[in-house]
Amino acid sequence: MSTTKRPDPRLARTDDSWLTLPNPHGVPVEICAAPDVPIESAAVDELLTVVETAATLDAMGARLDRVVCTPDFHKGAGIPIGTVLQTTGALIPQAVGNDINCGMRVEATSLTVDRVRPHLDRLEQHLRHLFFEGGRRIGLTPAHREGLLRDGLPGLLSAGVPSGAEGAWAQVRPDDLAPDNLHAAGHPVASAAGFDDWITSGGGTSYDSIIGSVGGGNHFAELQYVSEIHDGAAAYAWGLAPGRVVLMVHTGSLSLGHQANSTGQDQARALWPRGVPMPRNRILPMLLTDEGSARIGKYLTAFANAANFAIGNRFFLALMMRAGLAAVAGQVDSRLVYESPHNLLWPSPDGTVVHRKGATPAAGPGDTTPWGEPVIVPGSMGAPSHLLRGLGNPRALQSACHGAGRSVPRGSASRGSDAELDAFLDEFRVVTPLNHRDPALAGRRDILDAWRRDLKQEAPWAYKEVGPVVRTLETGGVATPVAELRPLLTVKG
Repeated sequence: MSTTKRPDPRLARTDDSWLTLPNPHGVPVEICAAPDVPIESAAVDELLTVVETAATLDAMGARLDRVVCTPDFHKGAGIPIGTVLQTTGALIPQAVGNDINCGMRVEATSLTVDRVRPHLDRLEQHLRHLFFEGGRRIGLTPAHREGLLRDGLPGLLSAGVPSGAEGAWAQVRPDDLAPDNLHAAGHPVASAAGFDDWITSGGGTSYDSIIGSVGGGNHFAELQYVSEIHDGAAAYAWGLAPGRVVLMVHTGSLSLGHQANSTGQDQARALWPRGVPMPRNRILPMLLTDEGSARIGKYLTAFANAANFAIGNRFFLALMMRAGLAAVAGQVDSRLVYESPHNLLWPSPDGTVVHRKGATPAAGPGDTTPWGEPVIVPGSMGAPSHLLRGLGNPRALQSACHGAGRSVPRGSASRGSDAELDAFLDEFRVVTPLNHRDPALAGRRDILDAWRRDLKQEAPWAYKEVGPVVRTLETGGVATPVAELRPLLTVKG
């Protein structure tokens, strides 16, 4: 594993914030990375393989127009995390991946850090109950489930909040579908038939382990507070002020996304011309032609269903965080700052398609985003997160990173130092299904060792420093900082 601040010899620096990757296919490939942002050589290897798709598309009468990588660029599974692809005449399911519409939700609450900090012990107990011990109580009818998958939050809430609602449901507020929140409401689609098994599971009102799940890996729900303001006007417009408590949620479509991506892979294989060898890199585009419209439509319907589920999942996670706060601090009002996807595709009428895998939109100021699109960049556990406003940089395909990015693969990170982990846990509060402070676990080294191995994979030393990444976004003309958020506790699945 090689992650180094020394330039990869295959990359050429064009200025203080950008690198190019020359390639035999002549596709413009740029990486937004300042000299103090490490580049993973394995990710460059993978990126060179991805660029081979240009030859595949050329042979099919389509085109790979441009590739951009964000500062958190690191190796993925076939296509690096932090990669943005623009194609013409084709879409590529693998350029979004399994966790369709994985993204971030940020809400600014009515509470201040001074009001919440004295109650963190009790809050940790409430959140463990809400997230992992049956406290979420998200009862859904088939109408709720189908409405969510077809229409997003409007479809979910049009079925009504259950009478006598408890748990997460009890935190729904009238302004959760206010007009200025509707950009995050969903992706309407005519059918959800591909997920009938989930829609009808349990018959009537039922509870399951999917909706309201944090998921694994780098997913989280975090309680933060505004520690510093860099752009007072934008911060005020977004409801942010020093000391304000903020909720940040990072999760996606879970098993539904996997099913939708599998549908895409199946349809791409079915559309592949007979007698034409599969590409060496195994990346299969789908041509945007009338002949393939039925199969592409099947994928895009499942894609939208999964994307809508992810929005609902983040919504319920935020409600669970609200419920925990209400249990220790009384009534909580909460305002959506932004809902930002980072595994999605954006088709345009001109036949171009922008694919983002582990990258977030960063549009500049406009009618719907007068300050520029909010860009959410979390740090590793215990590190500050950042809110920025997008500048709409065409060089970056109007895209930014969705975090600091890994510097150590998960397998290697799990072998990290026990002393470092202990020092981290002494300083920072992590809420997991297992309470490592429970005396009943003192004699179960097998359980505790497995828990520690899992936690090390997401520990701070496994990630790049977020500060240089954020500075690169600014110096690269991608986004400019608005506020810094410091964590109080993190919920990890």
